[in-house]
Amino acid sequence: MLLKKKISIWYFINLIKSQLLLISMFAVAIGILDLLPAFQKISLPLTIPALVGTAVSLLLAFRISQSYERWWEARTVWGAIVNDSRSLIRQITQALPSGSEAIIREFAQRQIIWNYALGESLRKLPFSDRVQDYLIDHRIEAANIPNALLDEHSLQLKQLADKGLISEFRLIQLNETLARLCDSMGKCERIKNTVFPRSYSILVHSLIYVFAAILPFGFDDSQLSLLIIEIGITILIPTLFIAIEKTAIIMQDPFENTPVDTPMTSLAQTIEINLREMTGEQNVPQKKRNPLYYEM
Repeated sequence: MLLKKKISIWYFINLIKSQLLLISMFAVAIGILDLLPAFQKISLPLTIPALVGTAVSLLLAFRISQSYERWWEARTVWGAIVNDSRSLIRQITQALPSGSEAIIREFAQRQIIWNYALGESLRKLPFSDRVQDYLIDHRIEAANIPNALLDEHSLQLKQLADKGLISEFRLIQLNETLARLCDSMGKCERIKNTVFPRSYSILVHSLIYVFAAILPFGFDDSQLSLLIIEIGITILIPTLFIAIEKTAIIMQDPFENTPVDTPMTSLAQTIEINLREMTGEQNVPQKKRNPLYYEM
């Protein structure tokens, strides 16, 4: 997730460098051709590029709105995961009798691993060493590891209830919290697996290039100074459109391991610190200050 710090302009330029180069080459080529008498006679009413530009603006506004909605939903879901992770350990602490610290730490450790495993699986990354070690030590094998970890939560709660260590009322509360965690996991998987229509991207991209192609013919380039302005505008406006479109594209997929991702790793670290403190652990290392313009 991008932070409220100075963001590297090279990050944005790198996203659109190929399109920027293509548009710049086209604008300069049209500018050179406009110096020839035959091409100086070619012109379009400025209203035509203006209409196309308006259409592109409306489509981009809709696109960026839909992309931000997906990104914000992902962030909201992970906010719920943070709260439910804390609630789970708090409820277990209240439900179990005194002297159950080892059991509480077991739940906390499993929940910490669940958060890291969910983030890594959504990003399609190999599980980190600590997650792998936990899975091996506890002999957990499944196609969906986060779901298997929730099953381990549920199984242990049932065992504790069968032994009379957790009351029926507390068990219902804890299962409701697990259900919310499972619901949040399902929402993340839905966002991850729902593809934004490719045809919409092709349409917007094509219209931007059409706009860039006809824009120079709507200017008066009879003078050299006007020609330079024409080249600058032909580069600037389509490039801004391309940048907005690219921003929408990367925001629509908030689990792709990019700087605009939902900061799942950072949130998992926050949850880990909170849960370890809630279980009474002393001298818990705090999160290190992030020197970058984004956090993962």
